[in-house]
Amino acid sequence: MKDYVIIGVIVLIVALATFYTVKHFKGESSCCGGGGYRPKRKKLKNVKYRKTFRVSGMHCINCKRRVEEAVNGIKGVACKADFKKGEIELSYEDDVPDEIIKVKIERAGYTLVS
Repeated sequence: MKDYVIIGVIVLIVALATFYTVKHFKGESSCCGGGGYRPKRKKLKNVKYRKTFRVSGMHCINCKRRVEEAVNGIKGVACKADFKKGEIELSYEDDVPDEIIKVKIERAGYTLVS
């Protein structure tokens, strides 16, 4: 009888872990402060140039949203993040030093690689 209880508990733990893992990677969990929140897209009127940077630490769609929100808060910069590639693409309307981008990303909890 003890064996059946132990097996039942293990099956329950594995089922719950699988359920929440699938939910996490679909972007439906509250991982990284997410949930159903979606930051506004930022569009620039006069794009002067674009840059691409690598960002480590983005694991899910909620991480992507946090990075986009952090960088989109900078005047004259719009960000589009891709957590699968670990990259962000920035569009610049004004000249903004890379150091400001780096600080914003690090404050959000991620690391600018290049």
